[in-house]
Amino acid sequence: MLRYICKRVVVLFFVLVGVSLLTFGMVHLTPGDPAEILLRTEGIDATPQAVEELREKLGLNHPLPLQYRNWIGKVLRGDLGVSFETGLPVLQELKLRMPATLELTVAGTIVVLLVSLPLGLVSALFKNTFVDHLSRFFALLGASLPSFWLGLIMIYLLAVKYSLLPVMGRGSLAHLVLPSLTLGLGMSATYARLLRASMLEVLGQDFIQAARARGLRENTVLLGHAFKNALLPLVTAFGMSLGHLLGGTVIVETIFAWPGMGHYLVDSIFGRDYAVVQGYVLLMALIFVVINLLVDISYAFIDPRMRLGKKGAEG
Repeated sequence: MLRYICKRVVVLFFVLVGVSLLTFGMVHLTPGDPAEILLRTEGIDATPQAVEELREKLGLNHPLPLQYRNWIGKVLRGDLGVSFETGLPVLQELKLRMPATLELTVAGTIVVLLVSLPLGLVSALFKNTFVDHLSRFFALLGASLPSFWLGLIMIYLLAVKYSLLPVMGRGSLAHLVLPSLTLGLGMSATYARLLRASMLEVLGQDFIQAARARGLRENTVLLGHAFKNALLPLVTAFGMSLGHLLGGTVIVETIFAWPGMGHYLVDSIFGRDYAVVQGYVLLMALIFVVINLLVDISYAFIDPRMRLGKKGAEG
């Protein structure tokens, strides 16, 4: 296990290097001069001399390879650079907004679990019945709706037409309802379908029939044997989805003016704040690959066959 973890850490390092190169290159290929945009934002006349002086101050006059070397050198020391717009360290800016993003991600995850697990289980246990068809219809509907469209529909129905919930900002629990539903409902549909397929496959295995033949109660067979074994593919997908949930907050935070990292990223893109965009993408890539590593390690605790190695699994 230790050797496997070491290999994954090495791969993780090369993935982050690739992400840093790709992000740095794409950011600097975007049209628009950050110095000129920053001057106009502050109400200063963007004369060629003023633009040139600001570019020199921000280090934008150096060749791209030198800019990348300077930036990645700071990153290796735990410094993501300084925001062009605020003049504050990028890491500090992201830390200020991270609690709001994590709050929204956790709430979206709770929505995913509360909706997908019952829906998938009921659909599998009542296969080809009206309940199953209804569950699959809602799952397909949820998977087909774009999150931004779903968010706008809920804003119209629950906030504008009936005034049941607030639309924008962060504060009370009521402010969290619409963003978390928008973030979690679409992914809930995917998980419900995945759990249904996994449960049906497990219920057809010989060890389930053997457990029933031993006289075990049906609840024990379903929850203690079938459900536990059906969770393995869900763990893989769930680990991947945590990264997607964090990334998906960009759209949701923008729609609901949620003061998180995603909303900050969008503002930074429009302001050509290179340091913020590069720092955000690199931080999210690190979180994503670490989550995937933890998911792989968790296999050994969910499926004992993973601990025995290939020979044990074959035996």
